[in-house]
Amino acid sequence: MRGVRKKTMLKIHPLMKALAVTLALAGTVSAADLQTAPAQAAALQGRTGFDGVVEAVRQTVVAAQMPGAVVELNVKAGDTVKAGQLLLRIDARAADQSAAAVDAQVQAARASLDVATREYERQKQLFQKKYISQSALDQAESGYKAARAQVAAQAAQAGAARTGAALNIVRAPYAGVVAEVPVQLGDMAMPGRTLLSLYDPSSLRVTAAVPQSLAPRVQADAVRVELPGLPAAQQWPQAARVQVLPTIDATTHTVQVRAELPASVQGVVPGMFARLWLPAAGGSEQAKSVTVPVSAIVRRAEMTGLYVQDAHGKALLRQVRLGRVDGDRVEVLTGVAPGEAVVLDPQSATRAR
Repeated sequence: MRGVRKKTMLKIHPLMKALAVTLALAGTVSAADLQTAPAQAAALQGRTGFDGVVEAVRQTVVAAQMPGAVVELNVKAGDTVKAGQLLLRIDARAADQSAAAVDAQVQAARASLDVATREYERQKQLFQKKYISQSALDQAESGYKAARAQVAAQAAQAGAARTGAALNIVRAPYAGVVAEVPVQLGDMAMPGRTLLSLYDPSSLRVTAAVPQSLAPRVQADAVRVELPGLPAAQQWPQAARVQVLPTIDATTHTVQVRAELPASVQGVVPGMFARLWLPAAGGSEQAKSVTVPVSAIVRRAEMTGLYVQDAHGKALLRQVRLGRVDGDRVEVLTGVAPGEAVVLDPQSATRAR
């Protein structure tokens, strides 16, 4: 039995060896068959990027101007509204009652004015007939003028009360998007309390802090806007207008640069991260940077690199330092020169012979 087992093992061993060689050869790739692409010079070479944020040029916070419970709420955050659209309504019964009370006071003041007017006319006739003194006439005239002033005051209060009662209906001041609705149906609205906020999505801008030394380089045709959160085809809108605010921050020595976005831009909301690219001051890393496909990047522990094919066709692993990601491409700040052949599939590079 021992002899049989030994003989069997001697027959199987060569087969396993041949199979291992076959599998090893099947996993190899010829260096000439590696798919490569040249590293491209970065589109933003010679520029420096500054982080910014998207802001709404026209944004409105609507606050309550009268007390009362919210009895109608027709919108929620994210809704698109038209100019003049009814947004919410506040219970105006208390305001209506106050207006009615003031109207009653106006009627009472007018009645008093009628009495004072007749008394003044009567006193003037008596004075002409020498039946009363000048003092008595002056007193009647004073009462008449006081009654007339009281009517004017009450009428003004009545107008204010009627205006206040009409403030229970809140309408959209312009077409826009509702950004926030911090109240709910049934909440008590008090004068000054925020009811909702909205903004105009067709009027947005990107604001970034830029060193004051670069302020003279800010020109409308020289500033590029980047919106990394959008699809690659929409990440680079053309700025409609660029403005540099005329003040400098005394702490950071920076100026605020505003780049207005075109009205046609889609998918952009206030608060979104953005970046402004300005011409760099002198030589910079951006001037030497290149871009490569994201699929070519290799990450091993703390090392980031990619395979570059040398003049003899051999794939060499090279450590690099990455910059920003633009769609399916990534910026390489150091480690690769423009035009070098970058292996697109790192796994195939490890099997190349």
